[in-house]
Amino acid sequence: MIDQRQLPDREVYLRCRDPREVAGAIKDMVIRGAPAIGVAAAMGLALGARRSGAEGEALRAEFDVACRELAATRPTAVNLFWAIERMRACFAAAAARDGASLRSALVAEALSIEREDGEACRRMGDHGAALLGDGVRLLTHCNAGALATAGYGTALGVIRSAATAGKVRAVFADETRPYLQGARLTAWELLREGIPTTLIADNMAGHLMAKGEIDAVIVGADRIAANGDVANKIGTYSVAVLAKENDLPFYVAAPVSTFDLATPSGDRIPIEERPEREVTHHAGQRLAPEGVLVRNPAFDITPHRYVTAIVCEHGVARAPYTESLLRLVKA
Repeated sequence: MIDQRQLPDREVYLRCRDPREVAGAIKDMVIRGAPAIGVAAAMGLALGARRSGAEGEALRAEFDVACRELAATRPTAVNLFWAIERMRACFAAAAARDGASLRSALVAEALSIEREDGEACRRMGDHGAALLGDGVRLLTHCNAGALATAGYGTALGVIRSAATAGKVRAVFADETRPYLQGARLTAWELLREGIPTTLIADNMAGHLMAKGEIDAVIVGADRIAANGDVANKIGTYSVAVLAKENDLPFYVAAPVSTFDLATPSGDRIPIEERPEREVTHHAGQRLAPEGVLVRNPAFDITPHRYVTAIVCEHGVARAPYTESLLRLVKA
């Protein structure tokens, strides 16, 4: 996997040889983005089974340990747990087979999860692009592109599809403090695609909206509750409030695997707190005084009342989301 911590300066690839190394890569942000860590977890489980010399109950025990280790890496993005449960179901369905057949089934399931994500993102891109007018100027927050998925993107997938259709006049990318996913990753991706991109600090979005320089906002999601509340990278809630104040549409793009209909509302979604150093330091250089107290929630919750529409591979959901999301899941 590409080591996203090194971008945009260096394009470095990390090779993971067992599930524990995959778990470390997820936890340490080598790979990030809800769909991408789900795919990585599935591949980590298949990798562990393929490289293991155990059979029968011993293999099952190793598989269960790997599932727990991967599930413990990051608590907010539901795609991680969705992918692990798919791999558990695959293991259970193939457990009666010989060891070679079981391992082949796990590898095939992991590759299916990867393939399905790519297909879903492309369909999602087309559904989202259809919502946008010609010459649109878009704002996006964090990175929901190829780096965050199996290769096309959710929010950036919509932007890619819209750009291919000739609809995109400009994209504004929030830098996304404190980890700078927008500055380091989104800008890198969009420039490689030849899409005109302007980087702004997070606190500039409201000014540009008020000046009439932004037409719509499109973001990804790490978990979407049954009522349409959206967990996404910290700062998304602020952007949504600003969009509402300035009468701009606020779109969320995410695959059905990001929908968590068992969670009724956003206040039930766990929010990951990440290390203080991500706030106090940059590139190894301390920015804040020693001894200052630090909070670093990695995500926030955007209430559904601020969400204009949710785009997935099966179509577009609008309020009331308790009804429209369920219809799309069943589609």
